[in-house]
Amino acid sequence: MTRFSARIIGSVAPTQDVVIVGAGIIGCAIGRELARRGARVRIFESRSVGAGATHASAGVLAPYIEAHDRGPLFDLTLESLAMYDQFVSEVSAEAGIDVEYRRCGTVEVAMDPESTARLREQVENQTEGVVQWLDAAATRLLEPALSESVQGGLFAAVHGYVSVPELTEALAWAALRHGAQLETTDRVTTIRPAGPGLTVLTADGMVWRTDQVVVAAGSWSGQIATEPAPRPQVKPIRGQLLRLRWHGEPLRHIIWGPDCYVVPWENGMVLVGATVEDVGFDERVTVAGVRRLLAAVTELLPDAQQATFVDARAGLRPASKDGLPIIRRSSDAVPHLIYATGHYRNGVLLAPLTAKLVADLVF
Repeated sequence: MTRFSARIIGSVAPTQDVVIVGAGIIGCAIGRELARRGARVRIFESRSVGAGATHASAGVLAPYIEAHDRGPLFDLTLESLAMYDQFVSEVSAEAGIDVEYRRCGTVEVAMDPESTARLREQVENQTEGVVQWLDAAATRLLEPALSESVQGGLFAAVHGYVSVPELTEALAWAALRHGAQLETTDRVTTIRPAGPGLTVLTADGMVWRTDQVVVAAGSWSGQIATEPAPRPQVKPIRGQLLRLRWHGEPLRHIIWGPDCYVVPWENGMVLVGATVEDVGFDERVTVAGVRRLLAAVTELLPDAQQATFVDARAGLRPASKDGLPIIRRSSDAVPHLIYATGHYRNGVLLAPLTAKLVADLVF
């Protein structure tokens, strides 16, 4: 099969044909951003939209928790969080889909003297004045459902969450309405240089010619043959997530405990996450994982014992060697191949910034 769209020539600068491999939240965000900038985009997904790590994400947007060490990852997550209000507003309008998104704040609780000292040190060392230390009484006043063993907590009002299923669906529809095309259940196996561009081969034998390729296949990004370009080094880390129907006193904030976090949705659903398991490409939900999360949430919030169990999910998060996302061209030998992977636990938080960075590379 030849190139899937014709070039525009003449006085107007030619646009780009771009293939995106992966339709998780990162791939959909990139597809929407490229399409709205005028690229001719085709997104390939071996399963269904959002079926990988995106499927088991709680959508927490919390840089001051996820990047405690204030290194390069913290800077990236903070920059992306600052984009989120406009990002969700625009994507929702483009797709015609309401997306639940709240900056409700987080409470990171301390349950013992060691964690109390660690969290208080973070408050003392901060320069932004964003996080606030609360003693035990103030913490339980903020969230009365917390266990009486809570010794205090950090409150960060700037944090929040987004409904990942709704946002991913909206991104996919926004991309389509900007002219992108979506190929589901079509697995890309090989990417090869071909003249000034690239050839993409799929498992069903189809061959596509394109100007550039963006590999955003999460933990599977390193499984695609890309010789002579080096493959990205990402490792799958399984995370299991529970969904509960809450019946106790309503929770008002995201609660982050020593062994789990809890995200309360407006409809009474509560998400409890997440395990961290180095088990290769094993996507199973396990009894051990569910038990671990149930034990953690009931210790943190005793009323969780009365919640209704809805379901459990598992996803493989792509972890890089240095803990930073891989957003770059593959190599000088194959400059038209771009990687956007390795986001680990921060794929949802970093989606707006990743889309912008990749689009800047393409154009």
